[in-house]
Amino acid sequence: MTTRLADIAAQAGVSEATVSRVLNGRPGVAEPTRESVLASLDVLGYERPVRLRRRSAGLVGLITPELENPIFPAFAQVIAQALTRQGYTPVLATQTPGGSTEDELTGMLVDRGVAGIIFVSGLHADTTQDTGRYEQLRGQGVPFVLMNGYSPRIHAPSVSPDDAAAMRLAVSHLVSLGHRRIGLALGPERFVPVQRKIEGFERTVVEQLGEDPGPLVRHSLFTLEGGQAATSALLDEECTAIVCASDMMALGAIRAARQRALAVPHEVSVIGFDDSPLIPFTDPPLTTIRQPVAAMGQAAVRALLEEIAGTPAPHSEFVFHPELVVRGSTASAPSV
Repeated sequence: MTTRLADIAAQAGVSEATVSRVLNGRPGVAEPTRESVLASLDVLGYERPVRLRRRSAGLVGLITPELENPIFPAFAQVIAQALTRQGYTPVLATQTPGGSTEDELTGMLVDRGVAGIIFVSGLHADTTQDTGRYEQLRGQGVPFVLMNGYSPRIHAPSVSPDDAAAMRLAVSHLVSLGHRRIGLALGPERFVPVQRKIEGFERTVVEQLGEDPGPLVRHSLFTLEGGQAATSALLDEECTAIVCASDMMALGAIRAARQRALAVPHEVSVIGFDDSPLIPFTDPPLTTIRQPVAAMGQAAVRALLEEIAGTPAPHSEFVFHPELVVRGSTASAPSV
């Protein structure tokens, strides 16, 4: 190391102590001197320490929870295309069970000098998580945007679908078909989108049916198996229709109905959420609430690029209206 410091110091025309301060990120070194030391590293073929590498204007991180749910690859594709059109290179970082955590992925992206990060359905959506990690990221000078999970405690642009409006669309459709026992199957209650869906669902059921829907809400996991388990419990409550918080859960709901020899949609109607790719080709084709993926992804990229450029939009929530897509998994309520 002594020889290395001496070589760098000689190349830059500074003392070894100055080189040491630059390499260790210590203050007290003029910017021209610091740049001279870093240039000497390059000339001599030494790799710059990760924290001293120049932040690339071309890399943008995208962190998603997982890729098994088709909605996340759909978001990733839209965001990647929008970034590429603006001359940026997307870096996709995905969490997997037993793999890297969101914090570890964030650190990895920051070490690689990304210009900014987009978080899709991350820890920001979990009301039990400490939001300090995001303020720390902001303190490091890394702009970021949040998708699907608004938190007023985090100072950043946020992009979300209108979950309450989505439930209003779903429940209204089922009520128009004559259903009165309508169940809601969704993920853990600690997540912001789940809380918003429950609020919209319960309000609409009370408005349209005058009933307390409390017993007809079941929490599980955002998976096919989770939808199956939640639906099984709701069928025990004699529900004739199930609204699900994801398309994957809706496929589980259909499986639960068929295990009881109940026909979908003639005996049980099912509505999903997302309208992810291939969902129109399920059996039956799934009625679902479509997230405006393209508009949301493009909005997230625009907001991030404004942050990067130093002309940020207000740190508030951009809410996008969903759409009911009626297909073959809903029908009139079975006659008693």
